[in-house]
Amino acid sequence: MVIAALEVATGLALLGSPSVPVSLLVGVSLDTPGALMVGRVAGAALLSLGIACWLARDDGQSRAARGLVAALLLYNVAVAALLAYAGLGTTLAGVTLWLAVVVHAAVAVWCIACLRTRR
Repeated sequence: MVIAALEVATGLALLGSPSVPVSLLVGVSLDTPGALMVGRVAGAALLSLGIACWLARDDGQSRAARGLVAALLLYNVAVAALLAYAGLGTTLAGVTLWLAVVVHAAVAVWCIACLRTRR
């Protein structure tokens, strides 16, 4: 439920005003219409992921729930790696960058634990 709420909130923020969360994460604004559209598409994807998590919250043992947790694992590993790269390998860094890296890494660890216990 917590992951669902976080994904829905982030998705809504990106849909409504993508420049704000992007600026907080990587310290730049989205200046072009194309960049704003990509930010909103990402927001729609996160909103969809959050709704899927919410709807599956009481379905812990099904194959579908296991697939959703595996998808969350892939997403969180990728985002943690991409944001860490942004902070270490580029000049991109916003005030919430490292917090986001830690949160995504922690959720990835939680996903691994869930997948290992639900065999």
